[in-house]
Amino acid sequence: MLASVAQLAQCSAALRNCWIGDAIVYLMPSMLLAGLIRFLAARHAFFFLFQLAGTICHELAHFTVGFLTGAAPRSFSVIPRRVGNSWELGAVILANVRWYNAAPAALAPMLIITIPLGVALWRTQSGVHFASFDIALAFLLAPQFLSFMPSVTDWKIALHSWPYLILGTGLWWLLTNAYLTPK
Repeated sequence: MLASVAQLAQCSAALRNCWIGDAIVYLMPSMLLAGLIRFLAARHAFFFLFQLAGTICHELAHFTVGFLTGAAPRSFSVIPRRVGNSWELGAVILANVRWYNAAPAALAPMLIITIPLGVALWRTQSGVHFASFDIALAFLLAPQFLSFMPSVTDWKIALHSWPYLILGTGLWWLLTNAYLTPK
């Protein structure tokens, strides 16, 4: 028993000396708050307000990457609306979705996870120290954990980029075979 406690203490000390460990510890309140927001939003529409920051980032990611890749964004909305038995918290309509820009535009929200990670690395440069400012940051970061995953519709749109899979597989095969064949 004492040996396992000592091992746990060593692991804990190693985690404290690791910058990624500090970032994870710093982000824990935001992740827990994200879970609470998800739980409460499922019970009452008022709590959708707490998801607004994440929804704006999610839709801005689609809009920005869609613009940069030529998918021609035509509309942007973060006004929630009822669709069947669920809610659509926002939408971006892209007018020029093609095989080369479908996946980047549809999966762009995955970039949102860099926001909480960047803030955590910034706030833990000299170790984990919580200040009152971090409470506000936790409320701003929590919705990002709820919004960085692409929706089912986003994944369906991303499938329009299937030629990337063929090109990537072919490139991988060429690279691995070029290095593995004897000269």
